[in-house]
Amino acid sequence: MTKITYLDEEIPRYKGKSPRGGLFVVIFLVLSLVMGLMGGTAALLLFSSNNFIKEKLGIKLEGININNTTTSKIVLEESSKVIEAVQKVTPAVVSITTSRNSTDFFGQIFEEEGGGTGFIITGDGLIITNKHVAQAGDSLKVFTSDGKNYDAEVVALDPTNDLAILKVEATGLPTVEIGDSTKLQIGQWVIAVGNALGEFQNSVTVGVISARERQLTATGATQTEQLNNLLQTDAAINPGNSGGPLVNLEGQVVGINTAIAGDAQNIGFAIPANQAKAAIVSYQKTGKIIKAQLGVRYVMINRQIAKQLDLATENGALVIARGGLPAVVSGGPADKAGFKSNDIITQINNQDINEAHPLGAIISNFSPGDEVTVKFLRDKKEQTVTVKLGSIE
Repeated sequence: MTKITYLDEEIPRYKGKSPRGGLFVVIFLVLSLVMGLMGGTAALLLFSSNNFIKEKLGIKLEGININNTTTSKIVLEESSKVIEAVQKVTPAVVSITTSRNSTDFFGQIFEEEGGGTGFIITGDGLIITNKHVAQAGDSLKVFTSDGKNYDAEVVALDPTNDLAILKVEATGLPTVEIGDSTKLQIGQWVIAVGNALGEFQNSVTVGVISARERQLTATGATQTEQLNNLLQTDAAINPGNSGGPLVNLEGQVVGINTAIAGDAQNIGFAIPANQAKAAIVSYQKTGKIIKAQLGVRYVMINRQIAKQLDLATENGALVIARGGLPAVVSGGPADKAGFKSNDIITQINNQDINEAHPLGAIISNFSPGDEVTVKFLRDKKEQTVTVKLGSIE
């Protein structure tokens, strides 16, 4: 027979007559059981009345709900907001497939296919997506949530951002509402909708805004691009989600999903919706996405870079050659204003430049032809100059 023990103590087992005192032990156990049941019942009755506790014991239980109905109500309300937001936005979310003919090592022609996401911004068929999605193929096809499909044309590419505008020939299409991304708070709930993995149309994931004003270098199959002022979210974003909307609980688009940290879990990035708004306005006015340009290449300074390079400040934009290209664009606004490599731009129109307010994000708030006052350091001495911004398209 298996020996049963409590920890390392053996349980005694008796044969025949119980040892002396056994009857007393039985009686004691029975009385203890009865008294325990009576005490438990009394305690349950006592603590089931909040009024009695407040009046007799002086214990305040405001906000405590023994039946958990408050928690259930909060969860239900949050779920309802997510459901309503998804129902509002998904009719205007589209899946995008791309294709192009390529030649293999043996000269055989084959078709390369890709997938992404976009969302409709006008009833007559303008669609926002990522530039890297739009450039992934020679032909693009858009699939709407009601099962229809259209051939799509790229009508505008953002020269400084991972944004593109597509056009399909259609009318009466459902559209999204674009919100104000400047009002987003860290910790705020957001929803990502997209064609996950290029095959799961209108997949929905939920998370929060993890951070704002992120800067990173995104690398794709055919291009590498510096992206600034990004939103970071832990809502799951997968290949195929690129170009899809990041939505708040009001069902408003607040970001355009664009990149992920491949060696991490649920670290995704989205372009703020206000940057897309500027691109849309430019396209509707000019037929192109035209951006203001200062004409410098730079890296944002932080504490590590300042220490490594022995710089005079831990903030600002260090003008420096990148990717084999010169620090100052020849003939551009900065060149005309006399900027040189290793200058540190610290302010634009009294707005400090730092990691939270990078140079590119500040310049994006202006239009070509605007004059701005630029403060910068050269050989640790501050200088000020007025620059007329150029354009890039």
